[in-house]
Amino acid sequence: MKIVSYLRVSTVRQGRSGLGLDAQRTAIQAYVESKGASVVKEFLEVESGKVNVRPQLVEALHLAKVTGSVLVIAKLDRLSRNAAFLLALKDSGVRFIAADMPDANEFTVGIMALVAQQEREAISKRTKEALEAAKRRGQVLGNPNGAAALRKAGKGNTAGVQAIQSKADAHARDLRPVLRALADEGVTSLGGIAKELNARGIQTPRGGIWHKTSVSNLIARLG
Repeated sequence: MKIVSYLRVSTVRQGRSGLGLDAQRTAIQAYVESKGASVVKEFLEVESGKVNVRPQLVEALHLAKVTGSVLVIAKLDRLSRNAAFLLALKDSGVRFIAADMPDANEFTVGIMALVAQQEREAISKRTKEALEAAKRRGQVLGNPNGAAALRKAGKGNTAGVQAIQSKADAHARDLRPVLRALADEGVTSLGGIAKELNARGIQTPRGGIWHKTSVSNLIARLG
C-alpha cells in the first residue's frame, strides 16, 4: 500500500490546536505502521487563514492519482468546514483515509461538501442581492470597459493557455520517475510506454488514456 500524506497547519493556530504538525505526523505515522504501508511523499500546507488556496493539496492529490496511492490526512473533523479541501477531494477521484476517522469514505465527504457548497451558494446569493440593491441606488459597479480591454490585449486567452500548459508541465514532472522506471525495465517505445501507463491507471493531464502521440508530447515536454 502506497501513501501520500497531507499535513495542514496554520501559522497562527498551530501552537494551540490539536492539529499541530507533530500531532498530525504522529497520527499518520501510526496509521502507516498499522498497515505496513510506505509513504511516497509528504505534503505540508501552511495557511494564513486569509487565502483560500491549497496548492500543496492540489499537488498531493495529483501525485496520489498518478502513483495509485492513498491520500492520508490526520484529522477530518476540522477540515469538514474547509470547502476548498472538501470539494477538491470530492472531485479528484483519489482514494483517501483520515487517520482519526478511517471509516470515512467518498459518501461522507460528499455530504460534507454539499453542506459546504450550500453555504457558498448562500453567500453568493447574499452578495448578488447586495449588488442589485446597490444598482437600484444608482451606484456604478465595476469597470464597463474591463472586458473589452482584456479581449483587446488578448490576456484572457493567454491566461487560459498558460493555465493548461502549467498543468501539463506539472503532470509531466510527476511522471518523470515513472518513465525512468519503465526505461529501466526496457520499456522505451511510445506504444509500450502508453500501454504501461494505461495499465497502471495513470491518466493524461486531461484525464484521458495514453496514445503514442500523447506519450511523444510528454517526452518532448520533459526535454
